[in-house]
Amino acid sequence: MPPTDAADHALDEALALVSRDPRSGPAAGGGGGGGRPITWSQARETAVRAGSGVRPRSHRVPLAAALGEVLTEPLEALTDLPSFDTSAMDGWAVAGPGPWTVRPGEGVLAGSERPEPLADGQAVRIATGARIPGETTAVIRSEHSRESGAHLYAERPVLTGQDIRPRGQECRSGDLLLPPGSLVTPAVLGLAAAAGYDELPTRPRPRVEILVLGDELLTEGRPHDGLIRDALSPMLGPWLTRLGAEVTGTRRLGDDPAGARALLDAVTGSEADLVITTGGTASGPVDHVHPVLLQAGAQLLVDGVAVRPGHPMLLARLGDRADGRHLVGLPGNPLAAVSGLLTLAEPLLRALAGRRRRPRYTAPVRDDVPGHPYDTRLVPVVLTDEHAVPLRYHGPAMLRGIAAADALAVVPPNGARSGQDLEILDLPWVTGGCFT
Repeated sequence: MPPTDAADHALDEALALVSRDPRSGPAAGGGGGGGRPITWSQARETAVRAGSGVRPRSHRVPLAAALGEVLTEPLEALTDLPSFDTSAMDGWAVAGPGPWTVRPGEGVLAGSERPEPLADGQAVRIATGARIPGETTAVIRSEHSRESGAHLYAERPVLTGQDIRPRGQECRSGDLLLPPGSLVTPAVLGLAAAAGYDELPTRPRPRVEILVLGDELLTEGRPHDGLIRDALSPMLGPWLTRLGAEVTGTRRLGDDPAGARALLDAVTGSEADLVITTGGTASGPVDHVHPVLLQAGAQLLVDGVAVRPGHPMLLARLGDRADGRHLVGLPGNPLAAVSGLLTLAEPLLRALAGRRRRPRYTAPVRDDVPGHPYDTRLVPVVLTDEHAVPLRYHGPAMLRGIAAADALAVVPPNGARSGQDLEILDLPWVTGGCFT
């Protein structure tokens, strides 16, 4: 093992030795509120259930505004597609057996009025998408024909109906094109437009407000005098937008009593579907999230997760279940906050948006990956054609690894051996994420 890898392995082992042992009871827990953390998979399932229990909203928006949202009603054809017989190719519309006499004129173009019917033995030039003249037998592609004077000759056998798209070939008026719950992609926009829609009924994007907590955070310049740059404000908004949320704002609140009061006002007064806080989820002297949630009458659904990094994350319901207001508390360390995003915020947002769960898949890890004795680990990886390659710089406060990563690998307790298949969590900018 190279010296740098050996040092990383030793650090991981040391961290594991001083970490929580779940068998020692709630007092040793890492959940901040004193409760025993739940497993990583249980936390994600809880987030899905929380979002799925919310009463869905719906609005009608122009096609372009529906991109990335989910249909709340069936998409039914408003007309036959195509709505008339059209030419599938540039060439000649012909009637009867050849050779054919070419009808004089410019031919039939797409978008032109209904053309005159063809007489038997007659041919007329036609463009792709143009309306087929009455009595047409077939369309002959330009490259499969030959003109000689006023006559047209086919250089291949001509089959009745060839290269003609008959009316209703794709669908008939009233046919179900897509069911409710379908994600509006660019292709769906094209289908809806072709079917005659100007607006679509969709589920609005979940609204998210971000509250960054901490007195030690700088908004510009280099770190100095015990102060550090706020790395979460520049990261969380774009990340959540890529997950399909509408970020209504990002605010910074201090750790003093005024900050705690502002946090309470935000938790109780925010109109967002999801409030996301950073920091303050543990049990330190200025960690206000748990006391504020208690004062606000919130219901803790997740209070600590057996995952590294990020175990002090939490999920709370604000108000009654049908209202759908929630809070996700992320740890203050940057990579730990990313862990909270992927563990709680992403599955909650997908459920609130009415989107299906992301398909699960695995990939073999290239190297041995040390594990925590009891907790799941999320490790940044680069994906190759054959392997998930673990990256260094995966400490809770580090962003260097995740900035270079394609995904995070889910490492079970006690680690994984080289070649072992691990679940992979794609990062939204690698997979394309939501259309925004």
